[in-house]
Amino acid sequence: MLPTIHKDYIPGAIGRIVELHAHYYSQLVGFGLPFEARVARELAEFCERYDGERDGLWLVQQDGNIEGAIAIDGAHAGQDGAHLRWFIVSDKMRCTGVGSALLTAAMEFCAARHYDRVYLWTFEGLGAARHLYEKFGFRLVHQQLGAQWGVEVNEQRFERVCQFTVSPSHT
Repeated sequence: MLPTIHKDYIPGAIGRIVELHAHYYSQLVGFGLPFEARVARELAEFCERYDGERDGLWLVQQDGNIEGAIAIDGAHAGQDGAHLRWFIVSDKMRCTGVGSALLTAAMEFCAARHYDRVYLWTFEGLGAARHLYEKFGFRLVHQQLGAQWGVEVNEQRFERVCQFTVSPSHT
């Protein structure tokens, strides 16, 4: 069965998104309990205050399982920009175009709400993700050493100034 993208929360989404993040980043860079707890806490808080007019959550489903996610937190979009968060795709869904489909859905949502800026925090060393962000017009605007995720990494902030076009550039 082909994967589908579902908008908004479904039961089990918080746990599965946390699980995907915990496993992937533990293997990649050694993130552990502080990272997993932070993802769980912040994602649960986001879901509790979720407003479908302002916020977005998209889930990739295949065979009844959640295999990817992305969120737009619009709570402070007017002042700081919309915050792209919890973008993850399972190992079996990587390199299938699902990540691009999730980013497209999120950026279309931002365009429909006329969010003039979208930002995300990540860290150096995630080449495939960075390539995808840059295809969608995100640019690195700040970096610093930090340990907000429990292990010291070179944290990076990417921003996209929106002109209300969504398609990735073909560079």
